[in-house]
Amino acid sequence: MVLKGTDSNKKSSENESAFVSFLQEAGLIWGPEPEIYGGLAGFYTYGPLGKLLKNKVENSVREVFNFNGFRELECPTVMPDRVWKASGHLETFSDRIITCSKCKAVFRADKLIEEKFDVSADGFQDGKLLKFIRDKNINCLSCGGRFGEKLEKQSLMMKTKVAGQDASLRPETATVTYLPFIRMYQYFRKKLPFGVFQIGKAYRNEISPRQSVLRGREFTQAEGQLFIDPKEKNNWEKFDLIKDDKLPLWDYTLQDAEKLPVSMSLESALKKKLVSTKAYAWCLWLAYAQFKRFGVPEDKIRIRQHHPKERAFYASDAWDIELKTNNYGWVEVCGVHDRTDYDLKQHSAESGTSLEAIREDGTKFTPHILEIAFGTDRPTYALIDLFYEKKSEGDGKTTFKIPYKMAPISVSVFPLMKKPELVEIAEKIFIDLSKHLIVDYDVSGSIGKRYLRSMTSGVPFAVTIDYDSIKDKSVTVRDRDSGKQERIKIVELVRYIDKKLQ
Repeated sequence: MVLKGTDSNKKSSENESAFVSFLQEAGLIWGPEPEIYGGLAGFYTYGPLGKLLKNKVENSVREVFNFNGFRELECPTVMPDRVWKASGHLETFSDRIITCSKCKAVFRADKLIEEKFDVSADGFQDGKLLKFIRDKNINCLSCGGRFGEKLEKQSLMMKTKVAGQDASLRPETATVTYLPFIRMYQYFRKKLPFGVFQIGKAYRNEISPRQSVLRGREFTQAEGQLFIDPKEKNNWEKFDLIKDDKLPLWDYTLQDAEKLPVSMSLESALKKKLVSTKAYAWCLWLAYAQFKRFGVPEDKIRIRQHHPKERAFYASDAWDIELKTNNYGWVEVCGVHDRTDYDLKQHSAESGTSLEAIREDGTKFTPHILEIAFGTDRPTYALIDLFYEKKSEGDGKTTFKIPYKMAPISVSVFPLMKKPELVEIAEKIFIDLSKHLIVDYDVSGSIGKRYLRSMTSGVPFAVTIDYDSIKDKSVTVRDRDSGKQERIKIVELVRYIDKKLQ
């Protein structure tokens, strides 16, 4: 069990404060919003740079899902409570809260533990939660007071009414993805397997949310759902293509023993029965591949198996992708679940509508669902956290060394001086690059200050147009990380930048 950064750790607190200032000043994340009214916890604004980065994250997820045969849907964000009754959310979607005996502040009990210790407390029984908080002297984050000896439950559903009818904002995109099953089944020519995904907003009445966008009350999900015949879960041809790939698997027995994840091939994991089926193993691989595609270092990723007491009752298999952040330690960023036939059967029973498929031999069955549940706020935050480098005392530079392909802005264009003959060339280059890249054009201040602003925004390449550009039709391209400068012909610039970004 590893103790995370504490309030008494002055250096850690200073680093976190510097990071929050960077988020705000760089135009990445602002809030809690509305700031001018004091802010409401759990609601944030992505500034211009942050929104560009979040778009990159979401488009990367889109590309991966689309390449692997999933097709995107957009479903309603509000549903009548009859839907949430069938899914089980109305009765069971809640978290355990604990109240400070002194100031009466309310906190989510398991997160109090997880924010300080590298342990998954969601699966703890009530008694174990209370004992852990007491034994580890975890006190109120507001006043330092002791907590009471009682846990209560609070629903996470955000309620509303539509035309007088009780309704709720969706707490996830998954449920609303299952409801048009009949339409999807027809669209995919009544053949399984088929995959769909959604990227959109979800809402939860999160308890005492902190940690910026890691725990929001409004957030964006990107969930893929694979509908499959349960008899075909081990007849998955794509598994053969990736069976030798190794993943950092951290099963629940290793967690109890406080050991590191084991790098293991998917074929070995299947033989050891750590994962249940070939189709599920492929989904786990796809989720892992997405985070490697973001550029997250391998030593910052682990795949954690849910403890049997933690796993949802309807799930036959469940693992989480977790990233090790600098500010908050290990953070869950994706869940991969075998939801079996639970969802379709529940909604079939409540609606009175058959949600079955038919095999070639004429037998009817309820498809199983394999879920890859990303959020996009947490990966966006993690990329900022992992690749931010605070100002050093020597050079006073803050850099954002995000992987080039994920950079919010790809290129900065600088005329050396604000002279018509240089500006004319610079503007033409800006137009050409902007046809397929996000480009920043800056003529304000010294070239050194412009380079520094560009590095702070994470821009991989800065293109400078000088007086030699008029003669030799070339520009200077400066690499953000190495500081190396190359002279490149203007006619070759687009191809050069494209190659470097890949």
